[in-house]
Amino acid sequence: MASADFTTGARPVKAARGTELTAKSWQTEAPLRMLMNNLDPEVAERPDDLVVYGGTGRAVRSWAAFDAITRTLETMEKDETLLVQSGKPVGVFRTNEWAPRVLLANSNLVGDWANWPEFRRLEAEGLMMYGQMTAGSWIYIGTQGILQGTFETFAAIARKLTGDEDGTLAGTLTLTGGCGGMGGAQPLAVTMNEGACLIVDVDESHLRRRAGKRYLDEVETDLDAAIAKVLAAKEERRGWSVGYVGNAAEVFPEILRRHNAGELTVDIVTDQTSAHDPLSYLPEGISVAEWHREAEADPEGFTKKAQASMARHVQAMVEFQDAGAEVFDYGNSIRDEARTGGCNRAFEFPGFVPAYIRPLFCEGLGPFRWVALSGDPEDIAVTDKAIKELFPENKHLHRWIDAAQERVEFEGLPARICWLGYGDRAKAGLLFNQLVKEGKVKAPIVIGRDHLDSGSVASPYRETEAMADGSDAIADWPLLNALLNTASGATWVSIHHGGGVGIGRSIHAGQVSVADGT
Repeated sequence: MASADFTTGARPVKAARGTELTAKSWQTEAPLRMLMNNLDPEVAERPDDLVVYGGTGRAVRSWAAFDAITRTLETMEKDETLLVQSGKPVGVFRTNEWAPRVLLANSNLVGDWANWPEFRRLEAEGLMMYGQMTAGSWIYIGTQGILQGTFETFAAIARKLTGDEDGTLAGTLTLTGGCGGMGGAQPLAVTMNEGACLIVDVDESHLRRRAGKRYLDEVETDLDAAIAKVLAAKEERRGWSVGYVGNAAEVFPEILRRHNAGELTVDIVTDQTSAHDPLSYLPEGISVAEWHREAEADPEGFTKKAQASMARHVQAMVEFQDAGAEVFDYGNSIRDEARTGGCNRAFEFPGFVPAYIRPLFCEGLGPFRWVALSGDPEDIAVTDKAIKELFPENKHLHRWIDAAQERVEFEGLPARICWLGYGDRAKAGLLFNQLVKEGKVKAPIVIGRDHLDSGSVASPYRETEAMADGSDAIADWPLLNALLNTASGATWVSIHHGGGVGIGRSIHAGQVSVADGT
Protein backbone atom coordinates (compact mmCIF):
# COMPACT_ATOMS: atom_id res chain seq x y z
CA MET A 1 0.00 0.00 0.00
CA ALA A 2 1.28 3.46 -0.90
CA SER A 3 0.91 4.82 2.61
CA ALA A 4 3.46 2.33 3.90
CA ASP A 5 6.03 4.18 1.78
CA PHE A 6 6.69 7.41 3.67
CA THR A 7 8.99 8.82 0.99
CA THR A 8 7.38 12.05 -0.12
CA GLY A 9 7.00 12.23 -3.88
CA ALA A 10 4.91 10.94 -6.75
CA ARG A 11 4.30 7.22 -6.89
CA PRO A 12 1.56 4.88 -8.16
CA VAL A 13 -1.39 4.77 -5.75
CA LYS A 14 -4.12 2.17 -5.62
CA ALA A 15 -6.65 1.59 -2.87
CA ALA A 16 -6.53 -1.68 -0.97
CA ARG A 17 -9.12 -4.33 -1.78
CA GLY A 18 -10.62 -7.07 0.34
CA THR A 19 -11.53 -7.18 4.01
CA GLU A 20 -8.14 -6.81 5.68
CA LEU A 21 -7.93 -3.46 7.46
CA THR A 22 -4.93 -1.13 7.42
CA ALA A 23 -6.70 1.35 9.70
CA LYS A 24 -8.29 0.56 13.07
CA SER A 25 -11.90 0.49 11.82
CA TRP A 26 -13.91 0.69 8.62
CA GLN A 27 -14.82 4.26 9.55
CA THR A 28 -11.22 5.32 8.94
CA GLU A 29 -10.37 2.61 6.41
CA ALA A 30 -13.09 4.00 4.13
CA PRO A 31 -11.72 7.56 3.77
CA LEU A 32 -8.22 6.07 3.44
CA ARG A 33 -9.28 3.85 0.53
CA MET A 34 -11.36 6.56 -1.11
CA LEU A 35 -8.51 9.10 -0.95
CA MET A 36 -6.22 6.55 -2.55
CA ASN A 37 -8.89 5.66 -5.10
CA ASN A 38 -9.08 9.32 -6.14
CA LEU A 39 -5.39 9.09 -7.09
CA ASP A 40 -5.57 5.71 -8.82
CA PRO A 41 -4.21 6.13 -12.39
CA GLU A 42 -7.47 4.58 -13.64
CA VAL A 43 -9.37 7.42 -11.95
CA ALA A 44 -7.23 10.58 -11.75
CA GLU A 45 -6.44 12.77 -14.75
CA ARG A 46 -2.87 13.60 -13.62
CA PRO A 47 -2.15 11.47 -10.55
CA ASP A 48 1.54 12.41 -10.28
CA ASP A 49 0.42 16.04 -9.84
CA LEU A 50 -2.37 14.93 -7.46
CA VAL A 51 -4.91 16.29 -9.98
CA VAL A 52 -8.08 14.20 -10.06
CA TYR A 53 -10.29 16.08 -12.54
CA GLY A 54 -11.57 19.49 -13.57
CA GLY A 55 -8.37 21.18 -14.71
CA THR A 56 -6.55 21.42 -11.38
CA GLY A 57 -8.92 19.75 -8.89
CA ARG A 58 -6.66 18.00 -6.37
CA ALA A 59 -7.18 15.28 -3.78
CA VAL A 60 -4.51 16.64 -1.43
CA ARG A 61 -2.16 19.63 -1.40
CA SER A 62 1.14 17.79 -1.72
CA TRP A 63 2.66 14.33 -1.53
CA ALA A 64 3.88 15.20 1.97
CA ALA A 65 0.26 15.94 2.91
CA PHE A 66 -0.84 12.65 1.32
CA ASP A 67 1.66 10.74 3.44
CA ALA A 68 0.63 12.58 6.59
CA ILE A 69 -3.08 12.00 5.97
CA THR A 70 -2.69 8.29 5.22
CA ARG A 71 -0.46 7.72 8.27
CA THR A 72 -2.98 9.55 10.45
CA LEU A 73 -6.00 7.63 9.15
CA GLU A 74 -4.19 4.35 9.79
CA THR A 75 -3.60 5.18 13.45
CA MET A 76 -6.73 7.14 14.46
CA GLU A 77 -9.02 5.83 17.18
CA LYS A 78 -12.76 5.29 16.74
CA ASP A 79 -13.60 8.49 18.64
CA GLU A 80 -11.21 10.86 16.86
CA THR A 81 -11.77 13.37 14.04
CA LEU A 82 -9.16 14.53 11.53
CA LEU A 83 -9.28 18.12 10.25
CA VAL A 84 -8.06 18.78 6.69
CA GLN A 85 -7.47 22.37 5.53
CA SER A 86 -7.23 22.67 1.75
CA GLY A 87 -5.69 19.25 1.34
CA LYS A 88 -3.36 19.32 4.36
CA PRO A 89 -3.99 17.62 7.73
CA VAL A 90 -3.93 20.18 10.54
CA GLY A 91 -5.11 18.31 13.63
CA VAL A 92 -6.82 15.33 15.23
CA PHE A 93 -9.36 15.91 17.99
CA ARG A 94 -11.14 13.52 20.31
CA THR A 95 -14.87 13.81 19.57
CA ASN A 96 -17.08 10.69 19.81
CA GLU A 97 -17.76 7.51 17.85
CA TRP A 98 -20.80 9.01 16.10
CA ALA A 99 -19.00 12.16 14.96
CA PRO A 100 -17.44 12.36 11.48
CA ARG A 101 -13.98 10.83 11.22
CA VAL A 102 -12.82 13.57 8.82
CA LEU A 103 -13.88 17.19 8.34
CA LEU A 104 -12.54 18.96 5.25
CA ALA A 105 -12.54 22.59 4.10
CA ASN A 106 -11.12 23.27 0.64
CA SER A 107 -10.34 26.45 -1.30
CA ASN A 108 -12.45 28.74 0.90
CA LEU A 109 -11.66 32.46 0.65
CA VAL A 110 -13.28 35.59 2.13
CA GLY A 111 -15.42 37.48 -0.41
CA ASP A 112 -13.17 40.34 -1.53
CA TRP A 113 -10.23 37.92 -1.82
CA ALA A 114 -12.17 35.19 -3.64
CA ASN A 115 -10.54 35.52 -7.06
CA TRP A 116 -8.10 33.51 -9.15
CA PRO A 117 -5.03 35.79 -8.73
CA GLU A 118 -5.29 35.73 -4.93
CA PHE A 119 -5.95 31.99 -4.92
CA ARG A 120 -2.93 31.38 -7.14
CA ARG A 121 -0.75 33.49 -4.85
CA LEU A 122 -1.80 31.44 -1.84
CA GLU A 123 -1.45 28.19 -3.77
CA ALA A 124 2.10 29.15 -4.81
CA GLU A 125 2.89 29.81 -1.14
CA GLY A 126 1.73 26.27 -0.33
CA LEU A 127 -1.21 27.51 1.73
CA MET A 128 -4.17 26.02 -0.13
CA MET A 129 -5.31 23.95 -3.09
CA TYR A 130 -8.26 23.79 -5.49
CA GLY A 131 -10.47 20.89 -4.43
CA GLN A 132 -13.12 21.05 -7.18
CA MET A 133 -16.14 19.15 -5.80
CA THR A 134 -15.37 15.45 -5.34
CA ALA A 135 -11.58 15.62 -5.81
CA GLY A 136 -10.74 17.22 -2.48
CA SER A 137 -13.61 15.45 -0.72
CA TRP A 138 -12.42 11.95 -1.73
CA ILE A 139 -15.56 10.65 -3.42
CA TYR A 140 -14.73 10.91 -7.14
CA ILE A 141 -15.61 7.69 -8.96
CA GLY A 142 -14.37 8.52 -12.44
CA THR A 143 -16.47 9.76 -15.32
CA GLN A 144 -19.44 7.63 -14.21
CA GLY A 145 -19.86 10.14 -11.37
CA ILE A 146 -21.35 12.71 -13.72
CA LEU A 147 -22.71 10.31 -16.32
CA GLN A 148 -26.27 9.93 -15.10
CA GLY A 149 -26.65 13.68 -14.56
CA THR A 150 -25.45 14.18 -18.12
CA PHE A 151 -27.76 11.40 -19.31
CA GLU A 152 -30.69 13.09 -17.53
CA THR A 153 -29.82 16.43 -19.14
CA PHE A 154 -29.83 15.01 -22.66
CA ALA A 155 -32.97 12.98 -21.89
CA ALA A 156 -34.69 16.23 -20.89
CA ILE A 157 -33.55 17.81 -24.17
CA ALA A 158 -34.94 14.81 -26.05
CA ARG A 159 -38.31 15.27 -24.33
CA LYS A 160 -38.27 18.98 -25.20
CA LEU A 161 -37.34 18.48 -28.86
CA THR A 162 -39.77 15.60 -29.48
CA GLY A 163 -42.61 16.66 -27.21
CA ASP A 164 -42.72 13.04 -26.04
CA GLU A 165 -42.03 11.82 -22.49
CA ASP A 166 -40.32 8.78 -24.02
CA GLY A 167 -38.56 10.74 -26.77
CA THR A 168 -34.93 10.10 -27.72
CA LEU A 169 -32.18 11.98 -29.56
CA ALA A 170 -32.32 9.61 -32.55
CA GLY A 171 -31.71 11.59 -35.73
CA THR A 172 -29.97 14.49 -33.98
CA LEU A 173 -26.37 15.72 -33.89
CA THR A 174 -24.82 17.19 -30.75
CA LEU A 175 -21.66 19.32 -30.96
CA THR A 176 -19.68 19.81 -27.77
CA GLY A 177 -16.19 20.39 -26.43
CA GLY A 178 -14.05 19.06 -23.58
CA CYS A 179 -13.54 15.33 -23.03
CA GLY A 180 -11.80 15.25 -19.65
CA GLY A 181 -13.01 13.67 -16.42
CA MET A 182 -16.33 15.55 -16.48
CA GLY A 183 -16.83 16.32 -20.16
CA GLY A 184 -15.99 12.73 -21.06
CA ALA A 185 -19.47 11.70 -19.93
CA GLN A 186 -21.09 13.68 -22.76
CA PRO A 187 -20.57 11.35 -25.74
CA LEU A 188 -21.86 8.29 -23.87
CA ALA A 189 -24.80 10.23 -22.43
CA VAL A 190 -25.77 11.34 -25.95
CA THR A 191 -25.44 7.87 -27.46
CA MET A 192 -27.35 6.30 -24.55
CA ASN A 193 -30.12 8.66 -25.64
CA GLU A 194 -29.64 7.35 -29.22
CA GLY A 195 -28.10 10.53 -30.63
CA ALA A 196 -24.95 11.25 -32.65
CA CYS A 197 -22.21 13.29 -30.97
CA LEU A 198 -19.13 15.16 -32.19
CA ILE A 199 -16.89 16.14 -29.28
CA VAL A 200 -13.81 18.35 -29.67
CA ASP A 201 -10.75 18.29 -27.39
CA VAL A 202 -7.28 19.78 -27.85
CA ASP A 203 -5.66 16.90 -25.97
CA GLU A 204 -5.74 13.67 -27.95
CA SER A 205 -4.91 11.68 -24.80
CA HIS A 206 -8.25 12.75 -23.27
CA LEU A 207 -10.12 11.37 -26.26
CA ARG A 208 -8.08 8.15 -26.38
CA ARG A 209 -8.67 7.58 -22.67
CA ARG A 210 -12.46 7.96 -23.00
CA ALA A 211 -12.45 5.69 -26.06
CA GLY A 212 -10.49 3.10 -24.07
CA LYS A 213 -13.19 3.16 -21.38
CA ARG A 214 -16.06 3.01 -23.93
CA TYR A 215 -17.33 6.51 -23.16
CA LEU A 216 -16.42 7.49 -26.73
CA ASP A 217 -16.80 5.33 -29.83
CA GLU A 218 -13.86 6.56 -31.93
CA VAL A 219 -11.25 9.30 -32.36
CA GLU A 220 -10.54 11.27 -35.55
CA THR A 221 -7.80 13.76 -36.44
CA ASP A 222 -9.41 14.77 -39.76
CA LEU A 223 -12.41 17.10 -39.40
CA ASP A 224 -14.06 16.12 -42.69
CA ALA A 225 -13.87 12.44 -41.75
CA ALA A 226 -15.22 13.13 -38.25
CA ILE A 227 -18.17 15.08 -39.64
CA ALA A 228 -18.92 12.41 -42.23
CA LYS A 229 -19.07 9.73 -39.54
CA VAL A 230 -21.44 11.59 -37.23
CA LEU A 231 -23.65 12.65 -40.15
CA ALA A 232 -23.93 9.00 -41.22
CA ALA A 233 -24.98 8.07 -37.68
CA LYS A 234 -27.49 10.92 -37.61
CA GLU A 235 -28.97 9.84 -40.94
CA GLU A 236 -29.27 6.25 -39.71
CA ARG A 237 -30.77 7.44 -36.38
CA ARG A 238 -27.99 5.55 -34.65
CA GLY A 239 -26.22 6.43 -31.41
CA TRP A 240 -22.56 7.05 -32.23
CA SER A 241 -19.84 9.39 -30.97
CA VAL A 242 -16.66 10.71 -32.57
CA GLY A 243 -13.93 12.65 -30.81
CA TYR A 244 -12.06 15.19 -32.94
CA VAL A 245 -8.62 16.48 -31.94
CA GLY A 246 -8.84 20.26 -32.22
CA ASN A 247 -9.42 23.54 -30.43
CA ALA A 248 -13.12 24.28 -29.89
CA ALA A 249 -12.47 28.01 -30.35
CA GLU A 250 -11.41 27.22 -33.92
CA VAL A 251 -13.61 24.20 -34.66
CA PHE A 252 -16.97 25.59 -33.48
CA PRO A 253 -16.82 28.61 -35.85
CA GLU A 254 -15.83 26.33 -38.75
CA ILE A 255 -18.72 23.94 -38.11
CA LEU A 256 -21.04 26.96 -37.74
CA ARG A 257 -19.90 28.12 -41.20
CA ARG A 258 -20.76 24.71 -42.64
CA HIS A 259 -24.07 24.68 -40.74
CA ASN A 260 -25.04 28.07 -42.17
CA ALA A 261 -23.93 26.96 -45.65
CA GLY A 262 -26.32 24.02 -45.48
CA GLU A 263 -23.58 21.39 -45.45
CA LEU A 264 -24.86 19.91 -42.19
CA THR A 265 -27.36 20.61 -39.42
CA VAL A 266 -26.25 20.71 -35.81
CA ASP A 267 -29.21 20.24 -33.47
CA ILE A 268 -27.66 20.65 -30.00
CA VAL A 269 -24.58 22.63 -28.91
CA THR A 270 -22.89 22.80 -25.52
CA ASP A 271 -19.40 22.73 -24.01
CA GLN A 272 -17.54 21.26 -21.03
CA THR A 273 -13.99 22.48 -21.52
CA SER A 274 -12.17 23.57 -18.33
CA ALA A 275 -13.23 27.17 -18.92
CA HIS A 276 -13.84 27.74 -15.19
CA ASP A 277 -10.05 28.24 -14.86
CA PRO A 278 -8.62 30.22 -17.81
CA LEU A 279 -5.21 28.60 -17.30
CA SER A 280 -6.87 25.23 -18.00
CA TYR A 281 -8.35 26.43 -21.33
CA LEU A 282 -5.96 26.38 -24.29
CA PRO A 283 -6.11 29.58 -26.39
CA GLU A 284 -5.85 29.52 -30.15
CA GLY A 285 -2.30 29.66 -31.45
CA ILE A 286 -0.68 27.80 -28.54
CA SER A 287 0.17 24.11 -28.84
CA VAL A 288 -0.63 21.49 -26.21
CA ALA A 289 3.13 21.02 -25.71
CA GLU A 290 3.56 24.74 -24.94
CA TRP A 291 0.42 24.99 -22.81
CA HIS A 292 1.64 24.67 -19.22
CA ARG A 293 4.94 26.45 -19.85
CA GLU A 294 3.12 29.45 -21.34
CA ALA A 295 0.53 29.51 -18.54
CA GLU A 296 3.18 29.42 -15.81
CA ALA A 297 5.41 32.01 -17.50
CA ASP A 298 2.69 34.66 -17.89
CA PRO A 299 -0.58 33.70 -16.17
CA GLU A 300 -2.15 37.14 -16.66
CA GLY A 301 -1.34 37.27 -20.37
CA PHE A 302 -2.40 33.65 -20.85
CA THR A 303 -5.71 34.36 -19.11
CA LYS A 304 -6.46 37.23 -21.49
CA LYS A 305 -5.66 35.05 -24.52
CA ALA A 306 -7.86 32.27 -23.14
CA GLN A 307 -10.75 34.66 -22.51
CA ALA A 308 -10.45 36.06 -26.05
CA SER A 309 -10.60 32.52 -27.45
CA MET A 310 -13.57 31.72 -25.23
CA ALA A 311 -15.30 34.82 -26.60
CA ARG A 312 -14.98 33.43 -30.14
CA HIS A 313 -16.02 29.97 -28.93
CA VAL A 314 -19.15 31.32 -27.21
CA GLN A 315 -19.98 33.70 -30.06
CA ALA A 316 -20.21 30.65 -32.29
CA MET A 317 -22.54 29.00 -29.75
CA VAL A 318 -24.77 32.10 -29.73
CA GLU A 319 -24.92 32.05 -33.52
CA PHE A 320 -25.80 28.36 -33.50
CA GLN A 321 -28.76 29.34 -31.33
CA ASP A 322 -29.64 32.10 -33.81
CA ALA A 323 -29.63 29.40 -36.51
CA GLY A 324 -32.11 27.23 -34.60
CA ALA A 325 -29.96 24.87 -32.52
CA GLU A 326 -30.66 24.00 -28.88
CA VAL A 327 -27.74 25.65 -27.03
CA PHE A 328 -26.87 25.62 -23.33
CA ASP A 329 -24.01 26.27 -20.91
CA TYR A 330 -22.90 23.08 -19.15
CA GLY A 331 -21.82 24.72 -15.91
CA ASN A 332 -18.18 25.64 -16.59
CA SER A 333 -18.47 29.47 -16.46
CA ILE A 334 -17.56 29.80 -20.13
CA ARG A 335 -20.24 32.49 -20.58
CA ASP A 336 -18.76 34.69 -17.86
CA GLU A 337 -15.19 34.22 -19.09
CA ALA A 338 -16.31 34.89 -22.67
CA ARG A 339 -18.07 38.07 -21.60
CA THR A 340 -14.82 39.22 -19.99
CA GLY A 341 -13.10 38.35 -23.27
CA GLY A 342 -15.43 40.60 -25.26
CA CYS A 343 -18.50 38.51 -26.17
CA ASN A 344 -21.41 40.80 -25.28
CA ARG A 345 -24.04 38.18 -26.11
CA ALA A 346 -22.55 35.43 -23.92
CA PHE A 347 -25.56 35.10 -21.62
CA GLU A 348 -28.14 34.82 -24.39
CA PHE A 349 -28.29 31.04 -23.93
CA PRO A 350 -29.20 29.40 -20.60
CA GLY A 351 -27.36 27.18 -18.16
CA PHE A 352 -28.32 23.51 -18.03
CA VAL A 353 -29.81 23.56 -14.53
CA PRO A 354 -32.60 26.13 -15.08
CA ALA A 355 -33.14 24.80 -18.61
CA TYR A 356 -33.43 21.07 -17.84
CA ILE A 357 -32.46 19.85 -14.35
CA ARG A 358 -34.21 22.13 -11.85
CA PRO A 359 -37.53 20.24 -12.01
CA LEU A 360 -35.64 17.18 -10.71
CA PHE A 361 -34.02 19.25 -7.93
CA CYS A 362 -37.45 20.62 -6.98
CA GLU A 363 -38.56 17.04 -6.32
CA GLY A 364 -35.50 16.41 -4.14
CA LEU A 365 -33.90 14.18 -6.76
CA GLY A 366 -30.14 14.22 -7.12
CA PRO A 367 -26.97 12.17 -7.59
CA PHE A 368 -26.59 9.27 -5.16
CA ARG A 369 -23.44 7.15 -5.49
CA TRP A 370 -21.96 4.14 -3.75
CA VAL A 371 -18.64 2.31 -3.84
CA ALA A 372 -17.74 -1.30 -3.02
CA LEU A 373 -14.78 -1.09 -0.62
CA SER A 374 -14.11 -4.77 -1.27
CA GLY A 375 -13.02 -3.92 -4.79
CA ASP A 376 -15.17 -6.79 -6.09
CA PRO A 377 -17.48 -5.85 -9.02
CA GLU A 378 -19.86 -8.58 -7.87
CA ASP A 379 -20.74 -6.43 -4.83
CA ILE A 380 -22.02 -3.73 -7.19
CA ALA A 381 -23.99 -6.35 -9.11
CA VAL A 382 -25.63 -7.35 -5.81
CA THR A 383 -26.52 -3.72 -5.02
CA ASP A 384 -27.82 -3.11 -8.55
CA LYS A 385 -30.22 -6.04 -8.20
CA ALA A 386 -31.23 -5.00 -4.69
CA ILE A 387 -31.97 -1.39 -5.60
CA LYS A 388 -34.12 -2.44 -8.56
CA GLU A 389 -36.08 -4.72 -6.22
CA LEU A 390 -36.40 -1.88 -3.69
CA PHE A 391 -37.97 0.42 -6.30
CA PRO A 392 -39.85 -1.95 -8.65
CA GLU A 393 -42.11 0.81 -10.01
CA ASN A 394 -39.28 3.17 -11.02
CA LYS A 395 -38.88 2.26 -14.71
CA HIS A 396 -36.52 5.16 -15.37
CA LEU A 397 -34.18 3.92 -12.62
CA HIS A 398 -34.32 0.37 -14.01
CA ARG A 399 -33.50 1.67 -17.50
CA TRP A 400 -30.51 3.55 -16.11
CA ILE A 401 -29.16 0.62 -14.05
CA ASP A 402 -29.51 -1.73 -17.03
CA ALA A 403 -27.74 0.72 -19.34
CA ALA A 404 -24.97 1.36 -16.82
CA GLN A 405 -24.37 -2.38 -16.36
CA GLU A 406 -24.04 -2.76 -20.11
CA ARG A 407 -22.09 0.38 -21.00
CA VAL A 408 -20.14 1.64 -17.96
CA GLU A 409 -16.67 0.28 -17.27
CA PHE A 410 -15.51 0.74 -13.68
CA GLU A 411 -12.58 3.06 -12.99
CA GLY A 412 -10.79 2.24 -9.73
CA LEU A 413 -12.98 0.74 -7.00
CA PRO A 414 -16.29 -0.55 -8.44
CA ALA A 415 -19.02 2.06 -8.04
CA ARG A 416 -22.50 2.97 -9.17
CA ILE A 417 -24.46 6.21 -9.37
CA CYS A 418 -28.16 6.85 -9.79
CA TRP A 419 -30.48 9.78 -9.13
CA LEU A 420 -32.76 9.23 -6.14
CA GLY A 421 -34.96 11.45 -3.99
CA TYR A 422 -34.12 12.13 -0.35
CA GLY A 423 -36.55 9.62 1.17
CA ASP A 424 -35.51 6.98 -1.34
CA ARG A 425 -31.83 7.61 -0.58
CA ALA A 426 -32.51 6.80 3.08
CA LYS A 427 -34.22 3.56 2.07
CA ALA A 428 -31.29 2.63 -0.17
CA GLY A 429 -28.78 3.38 2.57
CA LEU A 430 -30.59 1.14 5.04
CA LEU A 431 -30.79 -1.59 2.40
CA PHE A 432 -27.05 -1.42 1.72
CA ASN A 433 -26.29 -1.54 5.43
CA GLN A 434 -28.44 -4.67 5.71
CA LEU A 435 -26.58 -6.27 2.79
CA VAL A 436 -23.30 -5.68 4.65
CA LYS A 437 -24.73 -6.98 7.94
CA GLU A 438 -26.01 -10.17 6.30
CA GLY A 439 -22.76 -10.78 4.42
CA LYS A 440 -24.39 -10.49 0.99
CA VAL A 441 -21.57 -8.15 -0.01
CA LYS A 442 -17.97 -8.80 0.97
CA ALA A 443 -17.13 -5.50 2.68
CA PRO A 444 -18.76 -2.21 3.71
CA ILE A 445 -20.18 0.19 1.14
CA VAL A 446 -19.37 3.89 0.92
CA ILE A 447 -22.39 6.11 0.17
CA GLY A 448 -21.90 9.67 -1.04
CA ARG A 449 -23.03 12.22 -3.58
CA ASP A 450 -21.78 14.96 -5.83
CA HIS A 451 -21.85 18.47 -4.40
CA LEU A 452 -24.12 19.22 -7.39
CA ASP A 453 -27.40 18.54 -5.62
CA SER A 454 -30.62 20.27 -4.76
CA GLY A 455 -29.61 21.66 -1.35
CA SER A 456 -25.83 21.55 -1.15
CA VAL A 457 -24.54 24.25 -3.50
CA ALA A 458 -24.84 27.96 -4.16
CA SER A 459 -23.60 28.68 -7.69
CA PRO A 460 -25.25 31.55 -9.60
CA TYR A 461 -23.80 30.44 -12.94
CA ARG A 462 -24.87 26.82 -12.50
CA GLU A 463 -27.01 25.09 -9.85
CA THR A 464 -28.69 28.25 -8.48
CA GLU A 465 -28.85 30.23 -11.73
CA ALA A 466 -32.15 32.08 -12.28
CA MET A 467 -33.79 31.17 -8.97
CA ALA A 468 -37.43 32.28 -8.94
CA ASP A 469 -36.96 34.36 -5.78
CA GLY A 470 -33.65 35.93 -6.84
CA SER A 471 -31.67 34.01 -4.21
CA ASP A 472 -29.00 32.79 -6.66
CA ALA A 473 -26.00 33.91 -4.56
CA ILE A 474 -27.23 33.03 -1.05
CA ALA A 475 -24.65 30.59 0.33
CA ASP A 476 -26.29 29.77 3.67
CA TRP A 477 -27.89 26.59 2.34
CA PRO A 478 -24.76 24.53 1.60
CA LEU A 479 -23.30 25.56 4.96
CA LEU A 480 -26.44 24.43 6.76
CA ASN A 481 -26.32 21.24 4.70
CA ALA A 482 -22.78 20.50 5.88
CA LEU A 483 -23.59 21.33 9.50
CA LEU A 484 -26.62 19.04 9.46
CA ASN A 485 -24.64 16.20 7.88
CA THR A 486 -21.99 16.64 10.58
CA ALA A 487 -24.60 16.61 13.34
CA SER A 488 -26.19 13.52 11.79
CA GLY A 489 -22.99 11.48 11.90
CA ALA A 490 -21.77 11.30 8.31
CA THR A 491 -18.34 9.64 8.12
CA TRP A 492 -16.72 12.61 6.42
CA VAL A 493 -18.08 16.06 5.53
CA SER A 494 -16.60 18.78 3.33
CA ILE A 495 -17.18 22.47 2.59
CA HIS A 496 -15.64 23.76 -0.64
CA HIS A 497 -15.44 26.94 -2.69
CA GLY A 498 -15.17 27.37 -6.45
CA GLY A 499 -15.96 23.87 -7.67
CA GLY A 500 -17.27 23.48 -11.19
CA VAL A 501 -17.40 27.17 -12.06
CA GLY A 502 -14.19 28.55 -10.56
CA ILE A 503 -12.96 30.64 -7.64
CA GLY A 504 -15.41 33.31 -6.49
CA ARG A 505 -18.44 31.68 -8.09
CA SER A 506 -19.67 28.87 -5.81
CA ILE A 507 -19.90 27.49 -2.27
CA HIS A 508 -20.80 23.83 -1.84
CA ALA A 509 -20.77 20.91 0.57
CA GLY A 510 -20.52 17.13 0.46
CA GLN A 511 -20.89 14.14 2.73
CA VAL A 512 -19.92 10.48 2.68
CA SER A 513 -21.33 7.79 4.97
CA VAL A 514 -20.07 4.24 5.46
CA ALA A 515 -22.59 1.40 5.60
CA ASP A 516 -20.62 -1.07 7.73
CA GLY A 517 -23.48 -3.28 8.88
CA THR A 518 -23.69 -1.86 12.40
